[in-house]
Amino acid sequence: MIFDCHVDVQLRPGISDPQGSTIEKALPALGFDGVAGVRVGKSVMFRLEADDEAAARREVEDMCNRFLTNPVIEDASIRVSASS
Repeated sequence: MIFDCHVDVQLRPGISDPQGSTIEKALPALGFDGVAGVRVGKSVMFRLEADDEAAARREVEDMCNRFLTNPVIEDASIRVSASS
């Protein structure tokens, strides 16, 4: 089976986010007031062949732990669904 996989990676709470801070400071100058708590992350999307959804999820979790994230400072949110 083919699965659509989506991994959202964010810095863990308490980890400095200089990109988020820069964006947050620039927004008022562009007329966007009232924005706070800006955090920047990344999304990784791909298709994966696996026997079932549980096997696909395990493989994506392994990818996150070994390559897609830095587990010391980043958290990953994983979505896996059968490809249509």
